Amino acid sequence: MDKLNTAETNDKKYIEVQHVEMRFDTKKGSFHALRDINLRIAKGEFITLIGHSGCGKSTLLNLIAGLTTATSGALLCAHREIAGPSPERGVVFQNHSLLPWLTCFENVYLAVERVFAATENKAELINRTRNALALVGLTAADKKRPHEISGGMKQRVGIARALAIEPKVLLMDEPFGALDALTRAHLQDELLKIVAKTQSTVVMVTHDVDEAVLLSDKIVMLTNGPAATIGEVLSVELARPRERVALANDAQYAKYRSAVLEFLYHRQSHPSKEVA
Repeated sequence: MDKLNTAETNDKKYIEVQHVEMRFDTKKGSFHALRDINLRIAKGEFITLIGHSGCGKSTLLNLIAGLTTATSGALLCAHREIAGPSPERGVVFQNHSLLPWLTCFENVYLAVERVFAATENKAELINRTRNALALVGLTAADKKRPHEISGGMKQRVGIARALAIEPKVLLMDEPFGALDALTRAHLQDELLKIVAKTQSTVVMVTHDVDEAVLLSDKIVMLTNGPAATIGEVLSVELARPRERVALANDAQYAKYRSAVLEFLYHRQSHPSKEVA
């Protein structure tokens, strides 16, 4: 029983952000981006980070990714310090970052080869790549280059590339922000299916309140910068699988949506008086 309880506790503290501060050196001096950030993310949770522009959402995501080092504090994943980028944390950016001279297959295969070449043969690497493209519905586009496919398809290649390396955590920085509304809605629905299938732990930056409520288990709301901090964490207790049309008239969905809007536009505050 003790072992089971320990495992459950570890799952609830899969990602830990402990008293994290982030300052950047600029031409105008030190800029205090994040202040005393404390956050626990359970294994398999879908977390969204939301707040006004400049509140440090992407900075926090980059810290969890290991792309940036905190000025102070600690970040842990599976009880190990996050000391740099790792295949256990896959990242999807708003800009798909595909190599234009490679096909969709080759863009995904390149990542797969770098991570698994030492342990898998070529046939296994090819199969892994094909499975990732199939997961996002792009099997038929595997031979096309980025300029031959739509923006939404490019983002799906980026998601496939991240999923192909089997990350324990999927980190997404406004992956649908530049897309039209219909494509965005379609990819949100696809992401819900993918996450349900892979049981991934997801941390996603968004500006979109409806997106946050539709996708999240928890919405982490940040105060304004500079020296932004976590103002509130909202648990979204909507049953899964979620269907957007059914939720459109759901009273509980509307309640969560109103709570986020209330924080962002009325109760959102910045308790620190510090000026960077």
